[in-house]
Amino acid sequence: MSAAYNSRAYREYFENDFTYLNGFRRNTTRYANRVAVTDPETGRQWTYAELGERVDRIATGLADAGVRGGDVVAYQLFNGIEFAELYLATQAVGAVGSPVNFRLAAGETAFVLDTNTPKVFVYDTDLTPTVQDALDRAAHTPAMVVTVGEGEPVSAPAATVISYRHLAAERVALPPLHRTVWDETTRLYTSGTTGMPKGVPLNSMIEVFSAHDVIMHFPLTPEDKTLNMTPWFHRGGLYSAGPNPAFYVGGQVVPLRAFDPERVLDLVEEHGLTFLIGAPTNLAMLASAQEQRPRDLSTLRGLVTMGAPLEKEAALRYQKVLNPRIFNGYGSTEGFWNTFLRPGDLPEHAGTAGRACTDDDVRVVQVYPDRLADADDVVARDGTEVGEVIVRSPKCANAYFDSPAQEKAKFRGGWLHIGDLATWDADEFVTIVGRKDDMLISGGENVHPVQVEEALNAHPAVEDSLVVGVPDERWGRIVVAYIVTDGTALSADRLDEHCRSQPMLSSFKRPRAYRFVDSLPVSATGKKLHYKATATAADEFAAGLFTTPTTSRMTR
Repeated sequence: MSAAYNSRAYREYFENDFTYLNGFRRNTTRYANRVAVTDPETGRQWTYAELGERVDRIATGLADAGVRGGDVVAYQLFNGIEFAELYLATQAVGAVGSPVNFRLAAGETAFVLDTNTPKVFVYDTDLTPTVQDALDRAAHTPAMVVTVGEGEPVSAPAATVISYRHLAAERVALPPLHRTVWDETTRLYTSGTTGMPKGVPLNSMIEVFSAHDVIMHFPLTPEDKTLNMTPWFHRGGLYSAGPNPAFYVGGQVVPLRAFDPERVLDLVEEHGLTFLIGAPTNLAMLASAQEQRPRDLSTLRGLVTMGAPLEKEAALRYQKVLNPRIFNGYGSTEGFWNTFLRPGDLPEHAGTAGRACTDDDVRVVQVYPDRLADADDVVARDGTEVGEVIVRSPKCANAYFDSPAQEKAKFRGGWLHIGDLATWDADEFVTIVGRKDDMLISGGENVHPVQVEEALNAHPAVEDSLVVGVPDERWGRIVVAYIVTDGTALSADRLDEHCRSQPMLSSFKRPRAYRFVDSLPVSATGKKLHYKATATAADEFAAGLFTTPTTSRMTR
């Protein structure tokens, strides 16, 4: 009998030891004295050795609080050291770390608490009023609530409430743990087609492939210092040169609690930052600030945008004012980014989403009203025929947590049907042209018109409504609404007050302007035609046909 290759030893190593956490732990000795995190507000720095010790003591504290393998630890935090520590400490104790959008309304946070059922919930005390309301509304109460900040804590009689300062144990005593690369490490939440958040489970292998993707494409090195201008609770915030790839490669992250273009540019000059990451709206504000007061940006090796296509004129401006190396990534919470527009693609292919990432398959397939298309059922590569973008990637979750209907509607045969409509050309450059479900993006956040319309239609004087987005220089798009009343006199201010009172409607989803009309565009079957309203809304808004509430300032 001839000898045959036996892969068992390699599989055992790969599945049991090639975890993201072990990748981070390698850096606690390999780069023990290298800075992992710099707090720009206090100037405090944590080396990899110090961060590693903090992570293990926090993990021990979580274990002391009763957290066991597979339990959920949710955290609703701004970018900062606490977020970074929890991202790693939850993996060290074998738990599932679940970042929660700090912009959610109380009812939405309550929904996440009830579906996620965390054993521990960590939140920033700047959010105490909303979190208190959420805990009061939720059926599930975490066993422990941990506060970050100096504000007043929530009242949760059924939970133990402690300060984050007291979470870390004085010792390191991690419980015995066996976790493989297939075990869930992180659970993100994304807005569903009805607007309610749904869980996206990520395992350790996805963590590793996500880190490798960024390390390859930038490329990212141990010498890099990054600032991601978007919230880390987003896939693009945590994984695009945020903690995930930076801690895996041995680089340094500089977290900023809230985006401020002037502050970001100052930090580039002060700290020698090498990569800035954000939405095109962030870059637009950076460019304006740099033109008004130039800084020395010579340490930058690139700027990476995501969340929306990069138009040609904008790309040329950013290359001239900020840095010639501009990247644009396109994707989703479920799959991270799957196409990448590289500096060499500009300016010729500006406005496209680029081509498939190194490890990914991307196709544009036919759209059918009653089923998902097969992966081979592609539209013509002619830059004209429109189809739906589908992706297959080792960075993709390929599942939802506790959302079987949504899972069936989005995943098929290993492919994720993102819901974006696009064309592609002979070189497979993908150009996004719209959404199947009419979703719009405002300031990097998903807004589903159906959810906003449901809130508006709850007003007794509103007979029906239709919500779309109009272009905005700062936020990309802002939400506006067409309103049909029952004949009762109604003002934009009264509707704005009504929307502010809705517990399931986040601030960024609230319409910033209203137009009162006699009817809405609908199909022969009565379906609202959002695309028709979108086609005319921008001109109508510019012409002053919409009414803006007295206090309609966009907040984040």
